Parts: sequence; structure tokens; C-alpha cells
Amino acid sequence: MTTVAGGKRAGSRAGSKARPRFRADLLLLAVGITFALVAWGYLVLAAIDFGADARHDGDGSAWFFLAVASLGGMLCLFLAFMLAVRLSRALGLTSAPEPRPKRDPNAPKGGKRAAR
Repeated sequence: MTTVAGGKRAGSRAGSKARPRFRADLLLLAVGITFALVAWGYLVLAAIDFGADARHDGDGSAWFFLAVASLGGMLCLFLAFMLAVRLSRALGLTSAPEPRPKRDPNAPKGGKRAAR
């Protein structure tokens, strides 16, 4: 008995699929996102509390802490979004934008209106 080596649909057999491996960089990004979101939530609650204290007591330091907590919350949320973008790129869900083509140095500057 002979083996069938040719034919219309004969092709190389694919080997076993590569087993997914542990990636520490993805874990680090996920942990960073989690910490940034937890810090954001804490700072938002602190800002709400400082705002209530500032309105009822008229304490000047409460207004300062309200501003600091608000800015910290914005920075934490921004950090979480930036880390989420890096995670999506590392997972292959998104890709970097294509670079703009180089401008022709011989072309006149300013377009049609400047060429008049």
C-alpha cells in the first residue's frame, strides 16, 4: 500500500498550535490600570467629601484639598486611559497610526491660494 503524497488539496500539515505563554508586560499593564482606576475612584470620593466640607464649613484648606484631589483624579484617569491604549496595542487590538508621507520639498508652500 502506498501513501498519498499528491492531489488537489494536498498541503503541508500544520503542527500543533503554539501554547499561549505568560507575558509579564501585559500583567504589569493590567495591574497599573487597576491601581490607577482605584486611585481615581478614591480621589473622586475624597474630592466630593472635601467639596461638601468646604461648602458647609467655609474652610479654606478644604477648597485647596478639593482642587488637589480633583487634579489627582484627572491625572489618574488619564494614566489609566494611556495604559489601556498600550495594553490594547500589546494585545494587537489596535495599531499605531501610519506616519504621514513626507512633503515634496519642490512643491510650493501654501497650496493653491499662495501659488497665485
